[in-house]
Amino acid sequence: MNPSHQVMEQGTSQQNLKRGCCATVLTLAYQSLGVVYGDLSTSPLYVYKTTFSGKLSLKEDDEEIFGVLSFIFWTFTIIALFKYVFIVMSADDNGEGGTFALYSLLCRNARLSILPNQQPTDEKLSTYATQDSADTWQSSLLKLFFEKHPRFQRGLLIFVLLGTCMAIGDGVITPAISVLSAVSGVKVKISHLHDNYVVVISCIILVGLFSIQHHGTHRVAFLFAPVVAAWLLCISGIGIYNIYHWNPKIYLALSPFYMLRFIRATGVEGWLSLGGVVLSITGVETMFADLGHFSALSIKIAFTCLVYPCLILAYMGEAAFLSKHHDDIQRSFYKAIPEGVFWPVFIVATMAAIVGSQAVISATFSIISQCCALNCFPWVKIVHTSSRIYGQIYIPEINWILMCLCLSVTIGLRDTNRMGHAYGLAVTTVMFVTTCLMTLVIVIVWKQGIIKAIACLVVFGSIELLYISACICKVHEGGWIPLVLSFTFMCIMYTWNYGTMKKHQFDVENKVSLNRILSMGPSLGMVRVPGIGLMYTNLASGFPAMFGHFVTNLPAFHQVLVFVCVKSVPVPYVGEDERLIVSRVGPKEFAMFRCIVRYGYKDIQQENYNFENRLVSTIVQFVETEEEDNNNTESTYEISTNVEQEFQSSKNPLKNESMQILNAKESGVTYMLGHSYAKAKKSSSIVKKIAIDVVFAFLSKNCREPDVVLNIAHSSLLEVGMVYYV
Repeated sequence: MNPSHQVMEQGTSQQNLKRGCCATVLTLAYQSLGVVYGDLSTSPLYVYKTTFSGKLSLKEDDEEIFGVLSFIFWTFTIIALFKYVFIVMSADDNGEGGTFALYSLLCRNARLSILPNQQPTDEKLSTYATQDSADTWQSSLLKLFFEKHPRFQRGLLIFVLLGTCMAIGDGVITPAISVLSAVSGVKVKISHLHDNYVVVISCIILVGLFSIQHHGTHRVAFLFAPVVAAWLLCISGIGIYNIYHWNPKIYLALSPFYMLRFIRATGVEGWLSLGGVVLSITGVETMFADLGHFSALSIKIAFTCLVYPCLILAYMGEAAFLSKHHDDIQRSFYKAIPEGVFWPVFIVATMAAIVGSQAVISATFSIISQCCALNCFPWVKIVHTSSRIYGQIYIPEINWILMCLCLSVTIGLRDTNRMGHAYGLAVTTVMFVTTCLMTLVIVIVWKQGIIKAIACLVVFGSIELLYISACICKVHEGGWIPLVLSFTFMCIMYTWNYGTMKKHQFDVENKVSLNRILSMGPSLGMVRVPGIGLMYTNLASGFPAMFGHFVTNLPAFHQVLVFVCVKSVPVPYVGEDERLIVSRVGPKEFAMFRCIVRYGYKDIQQENYNFENRLVSTIVQFVETEEEDNNNTESTYEISTNVEQEFQSSKNPLKNESMQILNAKESGVTYMLGHSYAKAKKSSSIVKKIAIDVVFAFLSKNCREPDVVLNIAHSSLLEVGMVYYV
């Protein structure tokens, strides 16, 4: 072929590849509108209304309106655009975002993880990769500080849980304030409609929204992006109309000079009103949290090219309308809509509020699932709502709890202004937690200088603390709701984590020694019956105390015994080819193995495949590999992706031990779980006794049992009760 033709073909293929990549990015950017920006885009429904809900009044010179708009513009620009789009979204954990992603990065790079059963082999995971660059003296100093002071490691976990609990509170307040704000717009046209009817309609919509969660969102998700896109175009178009029609000079408010004039003129009341201004950036944390569903580039393009300009135009247009209609402040958004398009915009607003609520509910399910993986929340039933889209889950218990809390907030407060005060405190707290974690990431993970980290903390942290201070002063007007919710969830999470860690500590201190097992001989001092016994344990090494209990009280045991340890590692996902690690325990004639099953914090531990077949295939492959290579009892083997298919298609004759394992499986597989009860020691303090004997015992009794979490059939289950004195 002519060289010039080859060059032309290569150039054409590269152009096609670039076009394909651009098309993919733009498609993801469009799809991200419905998932990522539903909450953020509905903020104009209640920002001005909440900001001017206090004693702050509008004067003839429009000083307050220009000042509030200036605050909205610069807050939106500095926090949403500069902080999240340009900085925070670069701190992804293998493409995942959110509070746990930042915490996971710190755990791996500074060894801050308090998860039990961490092993050197975990660092070989493909998703465990850390920064290759050498530590700076600042990063080394911080790592050494955390290493020498374990209490600060636990303090960091509590700080992360605080942000998580506030995010859960966000999941309660967002549906209530979004739906109620959208529905209340109907009173602009039907003024005689009583508030009770607005509340009832909102509650009906909320009940319907939570009732369809078990169906999943994949059936209607294709509608989300068009709804939000239509909503953004509507409010930006109305904004342009209002600017042109009512006050073309409203653009002057974009000058930061008006912020200073606003604070100087309004004083304390202006400072308190900032609790409403911060509602303009509710939902920015979702941009980072939903990073795993889309690419960072697609989310950035959607924000900078559509979301950001549309929302700024909407806020400017509403401010222009307010400058000429001071009396309409409590219904300014719907009053600013031109008469001819009111009802279409009202319908789109209601749909956008539902979409935004759906995104927050789904995010709450994801947060709870991650907390369960990190031993920070009681076991719950997690249901996959889509067989094609990974990560779409439904948690029945959390769904109905959220619905009850949402209805309680809607019926109890009945006022979007008071909801806004609660909403602002939850949002600003989560953002401040992210800022503090980012400060550590800049030093420990990115290996940047301390000056850059301090600059990030001072610039963004000071703004967020300003808004937090304004929101805290509204505690008596609704701000107490996120505080109560976060305190309740924090107590649940910390108590569960504390009790779980104490149980693991008991297992470590009371594990059976290998010498004792070896002294029993290959039969373990009892009859070995046909079959495979899978003994689930919290230990990645050694023999659990439960095993000694079995040996002491049971006259017979299975021919093949496998100790299964299900553990979490500080990575978002563990690939299927790295999930299982099998090793032999003791001499070959004992027929005992250990299988470690590893999950990331975003993995779902209720597997859809046949775990029994996969495990047995892995053990057989391990045995055959061991015999081929060497007879080292410490050798380990990580299952390959297609090991089960390879094994089933193999025509080679099986070795004796492999045949014994397969025959044992044909005889049946029994799952052995310890049904343990934790009790505080008599010498424990009153606080510890209440935490363990009352709170932890209540949570253990009412959460899902391990057999449900692990999806084990009752016909194959054997439980043994034990009491742990912690």
